[in-house]
Amino acid sequence: MDIPFLRPRLVALSDYAHLIEQIDASRLYSNFGPLNTRFERRVVAEHFDGVGAAATVCNATLGLMLAIQAVKRPGRYAVMPSFTFAATPLAAQWCGLEPYFVDIGADWCVDPLQLGEALAHLGDAVAVVLPYATFGTSLDLAPYTALIKRGVPVVVDAAPALGTRYAEHGFGVGFKGPIVYSLHATKTFGIGEGGLVYSGNDEIVRKVKTLSNFGFDAGRASTLTGLNAKLSEYGAAVALATLDGHADRVALRRDLYGEYAGNFDQLGLFAAGWQLQALRGEVAHQFVPAATPSGVTNTKAIAGLASKSIEARTYFSPACHTQPQFAAAPRASLSVTDDLAHRIVSLPLWDDIGAQRIRRVCEALATVC
Repeated sequence: MDIPFLRPRLVALSDYAHLIEQIDASRLYSNFGPLNTRFERRVVAEHFDGVGAAATVCNATLGLMLAIQAVKRPGRYAVMPSFTFAATPLAAQWCGLEPYFVDIGADWCVDPLQLGEALAHLGDAVAVVLPYATFGTSLDLAPYTALIKRGVPVVVDAAPALGTRYAEHGFGVGFKGPIVYSLHATKTFGIGEGGLVYSGNDEIVRKVKTLSNFGFDAGRASTLTGLNAKLSEYGAAVALATLDGHADRVALRRDLYGEYAGNFDQLGLFAAGWQLQALRGEVAHQFVPAATPSGVTNTKAIAGLASKSIEARTYFSPACHTQPQFAAAPRASLSVTDDLAHRIVSLPLWDDIGAQRIRRVCEALATVC
């Protein structure tokens, strides 16, 4: 494709070569080494106002599993949206829970009304609630803070949201449940592969770290159902270097997203029925999710773009409840999810895509309908 969907760009070797030299000198390569500890402290200071604590993991799916394991209560169900990545229900299943899917609202995040109805219906059978900060938006955490106060555990899947801000604060500051961020290469904060579990509750983070190291206590005795999810010192070196330029990258991608929005307006795409997500806060954009006009399927839009050598994707279509692994999972009415899953299109975004390519993408969309 002339315009690929993503062109990930990680920090250059020259940006972290001095850290590799420190690894060589220390001969410490994993097991919560000095670079890993430095990154955890810096990310809390720079992204979370110095409030709470964070634990790195080698990928965000394991981060979800550990976070669920750390806070879940006795019960059968993990309540979550179907409009999310498969990692979310898979993590619940690995923790011995059954996904229970609820619908999304106009912001493409969990519908609070339907969530409340599901919790009332399921009662004590709910082991954990797993909302998703859809496409990195600053999910309103107030309802989930209220759930935690009621004794209902909450784990927030915020995979693409590291760098998202709301009211001049990093998304999730002080939240008392675990929030899981992805550091995959395709994310705005990408290190290749990795994850981060943050919480305003230090005890939860300590438990996640224990779980990530075979459940070992200080005496090297396994005390919990843990596994090995530690981030290597090499990953921590890339993460530290990524922190240095992350604010600039987030600002650049917000400007590029603004180019898309401006072109949608100028070319009449909004008037034709195209929609962009109703965002909350300042988002660290991974790509540009859009919904086709009513009556135009994402399949048609993807094909139309491909005919002009433009690559797009369909996150999250198929929605989880239609995938074989989760087809038998119980669910509420998912009418909004079903509609959006047929219309969602993820448009290209990368650091050097530039205004001309964005214009070309939008002009191609204008010919689809």
